[in-house]
Amino acid sequence: MAMKKLVDGIHSFQRNSFRKDEQLFEGLAAGQNPLALFITCSDSRVDPNLLTQTKPGELFILRTAGNIVPPYGSITGGEAATIEYAISALKIRNIVVCGHSHCGAMSGLLAPDSLKNLPAVRTYLQHAETTRHNVKEKHAQITDPADRLTRTVEENVLVQLENLKTHPSVATAVEGGDLSLHGWVYKFETGEVFAFDPKRAQFVLIDDIDGTGG
Repeated sequence: MAMKKLVDGIHSFQRNSFRKDEQLFEGLAAGQNPLALFITCSDSRVDPNLLTQTKPGELFILRTAGNIVPPYGSITGGEAATIEYAISALKIRNIVVCGHSHCGAMSGLLAPDSLKNLPAVRTYLQHAETTRHNVKEKHAQITDPADRLTRTVEENVLVQLENLKTHPSVATAVEGGDLSLHGWVYKFETGEVFAFDPKRAQFVLIDDIDGTGG
């Protein structure tokens, strides 16, 4: 039944959505010029295009467990290649790192024993070890599990932004004023999006922050 739903969806797309925007899709054959590199979690509840109301060709998307960006050179994987291509080949001028509420990866980071049967996940989460440390040091007073998870999601977005800066293409573009980095947290149960405001050093509703650049 699951695969039937997917196949039926393809047929519906071809009959309806594709025909409606056929010129758009034909134009995409000539190339892409995305507005941003959007780095978010693999979680099925997060849909970057739905969230930002963007069309095909407008977002270059990188999805990883916990929206983690491994520091440059730490592993050989697709993350570094995707980032490099976005900046050096596509000349993207904005990167968004978007965490989300109820993140399973961040829950696992706070409770590593829950990952004993998921060795690959546990290893990957080492790239968020600074997140765990920051939460322990900065938010020790928070005992409510839900609040603690929220702070962990927020801290992780900031840590992954710092990891991004270890990538040479990102560091060079930021230093040259050609690239802006943005940290978001999406609360999917309410539709709210919070953006990190460097001036206030906190996440605020995106409605309350300036459009954040180019």
